[in-house]
Amino acid sequence: MEERLADMDTKLSAIKKSVDAFDAMRKGQANAAADLTELRDNLNQLRGQVETLKNELVANTKRQEQYFDNILLKINFIENFLEIGGKDLSSENHEANKLINDGAVKNSAKIQEKDQAYSKAYQSFKEGNYSKARTEFQHFLSTYPNSEYSDNAQFWIGECYFFEKKYEQAILEYEKVIKNYPGGSRIAYALLKQGLSFMNLGDKTSSKLLLQQVIKDYPNTNQARIARAKLQEIK
Repeated sequence: MEERLADMDTKLSAIKKSVDAFDAMRKGQANAAADLTELRDNLNQLRGQVETLKNELVANTKRQEQYFDNILLKINFIENFLEIGGKDLSSENHEANKLINDGAVKNSAKIQEKDQAYSKAYQSFKEGNYSKARTEFQHFLSTYPNSEYSDNAQFWIGECYFFEKKYEQAILEYEKVIKNYPGGSRIAYALLKQGLSFMNLGDKTSSKLLLQQVIKDYPNTNQARIARAKLQEIK
């Protein structure tokens, strides 16, 4: 089994090299039908081997399934890149499979775009460019309002204001984390930073209430330990 997997990896690598060579050649020559046909045949052969081997495994582990799906996704990507996927398919089942695979590629691209947008905004934040980071995080939230990064993006908007010493705006943005993402992992952080923002504004009463809430609701966290230490500073 391992030898067959290694053999498929080798074939896929060889096909990738052929794709690069073909793409370069296609840019310089008008007719490359023979090379295109050979690439298509190699891809179809490899696809058949992958699907056959996958079906032979009666008790696939999740990791093995993902391995095979990953290879198939790469094959589909190469076909889409060369614009040869499905050109010589005659059955409706094959056409349906092509549509499914195209959807998987597009979905993967969207996920990559989302991750890159979030990473770009966070990089701006780490570089201390808070105005730019805030704008990028706001754009991220408008584009991906319900992603797994949404609560984090909202929290970082509050952090941008906090580090700019715009504490009133920071408090409002932290409040959005609490209200809009009640099941998220940033609630304790948002409450703590609200308490610190009020402390910086000289509002000791509000600061105490928020710091005490952190200690009460999240007693065994780093945020609670920080809140206890900050309470000692408030006279």
